[in-house]
Amino acid sequence: MLSRILTVANRPLLQQCQRNFTTRTLKRLMPIKLVDVPSMGDSITEGAIVDLPVAPGDYVDADDVVVVVETDKVSVDIRAPEAGAIVEIMGEIDDVVEVGSGLFSLDTDALPIVKKDEKYSEVENLSTILPSTELPVIPTSDTSTMEPNTPLKVASSPPPPPPTAAVSTGGRTERRTKMSRMRQRVATRLKEAQNTGACLTTFQECDMGNLMELRNKYKEEFMKTHGVKLGFMSCFVKAATAALKEIPALNAYIDDETKEIVYREFCDISVAVGSATGLVVPVLRNTERMSFADVESNIALYSQKAKEGTLALDDMAGGTFTISNGGVYGSLMGTPIINPPQSAILGMHGTKLRPIVIADTGEIVARPMMYLALTYDHRLIDGREAVTFLKSISEKINDPGRLLLDI
Repeated sequence: MLSRILTVANRPLLQQCQRNFTTRTLKRLMPIKLVDVPSMGDSITEGAIVDLPVAPGDYVDADDVVVVVETDKVSVDIRAPEAGAIVEIMGEIDDVVEVGSGLFSLDTDALPIVKKDEKYSEVENLSTILPSTELPVIPTSDTSTMEPNTPLKVASSPPPPPPTAAVSTGGRTERRTKMSRMRQRVATRLKEAQNTGACLTTFQECDMGNLMELRNKYKEEFMKTHGVKLGFMSCFVKAATAALKEIPALNAYIDDETKEIVYREFCDISVAVGSATGLVVPVLRNTERMSFADVESNIALYSQKAKEGTLALDDMAGGTFTISNGGVYGSLMGTPIINPPQSAILGMHGTKLRPIVIADTGEIVARPMMYLALTYDHRLIDGREAVTFLKSISEKINDPGRLLLDI
């Protein structure tokens, strides 16, 4: 029993001893499994370590996160392939690691010395096992002249110094934060889009009244039937898909190396979603085959992944056209930037009540209106095509029945 108590009481010491072993000694005494930086996409060759949830000497279970590596597109959790003790991590925070290089080593035969988040309950209960003993009181003053049977007095610690008043700087402070690799990549790509493409933006407005009435009428039944909420984005995705089929140039791109125009026979629409680490654009594949429910289900899934930081590279690879919805943040009007190598992007904005003249009667009424913006590469797309494309989307939103009749 006593040996067990001592072992429990010295667990932190044992853990520290294990950390102090040299890598060479550990490799000689224990079977070591080396885990490499995994492949994170065809175009990604390296990443930066942004988080180390564990340290050498810690015991991890299978599938526990050991290292978090951030690329210019996503953050990737590198997990333990099986249970064991971490022997070495080949890098520190902000270090750049290459795909295929060794990342950390794992002793798969180690026993769990201290599991993560363990509270040492055994140590806290030692007082109920060990006999109670009083520690001698050591006086801090000279006791040679003290009378017999005089109780010893221990000098109290000096009082803490009075707090020093903070010097006010008037709130003129600065705070620096290192740019993430994703934010650096976003900045680079957006600037490249401006430098390379001949970007031009055209505007249109649409009446959201009929679409709002349609949504309010069928949203509960839609939820019961499909298990997902009916939003406005699915209608814009379907309207954009139909317009892309009508004006194929908006779904094409320029191959600068071969000096060719590549026309796509499918529609993969990227939907811009905000995340904690920056703007990401997951892709809805083959929207020409999707129903409204398919679009809403996929958007809901991508939004949840973006919040949790679990979007994979495959979720964002490709895309032939992008829709960005600044209206959810209250934007009235803006000019979106093309996402290369795409040739156009649609910007949605806030829905506002504005006075509108009814063409048939001349009556002025308040209608829920939205401004639409289309930024396009003028090297490939002429103004006539861009305006026709955006007007087609506006007409389909004004009268959602056009989407059902494919007109």
